[in-house]
Amino acid sequence: VSHQKTDWISIHGHICHLLIPVLGPQPCFHSEKDRKDGKEQLLRRQESLIAVALTTAQRFVWAGKHLEAIPAALQALRFRSQVFGSGSVQLVPIYLLLAEASTGTGHLRQAAKYLSQAQWIVLQTPDCSAALQSKLHRGLGLFSIAEGNLDQALYHLANDVYLATAEFGLNSVEVSGGYFHMANIFFHQNKMDAANSLYTEV
Repeated sequence: VSHQKTDWISIHGHICHLLIPVLGPQPCFHSEKDRKDGKEQLLRRQESLIAVALTTAQRFVWAGKHLEAIPAALQALRFRSQVFGSGSVQLVPIYLLLAEASTGTGHLRQAAKYLSQAQWIVLQTPDCSAALQSKLHRGLGLFSIAEGNLDQALYHLANDVYLATAEFGLNSVEVSGGYFHMANIFFHQNKMDAANSLYTEV
């Protein structure tokens, strides 16, 4: 019952009206044009569902409500898998979001599985953008912090900064997150010169 309540609060209350036309029986079309229009309409509905679920999950994570974020992110994963396939690079941001939410709830083993899935997809995608690789390294860095492996965290966050710089430029706001998390690590290690330098950069 508690899981159903969490699920309802998280996402089903927002998408119930969108689910019926997507999951219900599809109409039978008699012409090729009608079939094509029907497929396009179904795709638009699925994309709308994904957008609502993903936005909802992200909002919960930002609010620190990690448990509530998971059902919404799982719905986004489900429908995006249907649209793009289970090995699509389009799934990586959702796996990273699920990993962050799972880490926030203390389920580090589950978070590691989501990160492994994201990492596998990126490795299987030779033309994967530097921006997405940067997000993957940030996710791995934050997970390493949660595990208490600060050296590994610094390695991943340095890669995050390098890849974000390659994609967006040295002084872009996208680079600041990696610097910020690195600064926090140096601060906790009492390496104040390095921490202050990175905070200034942010």
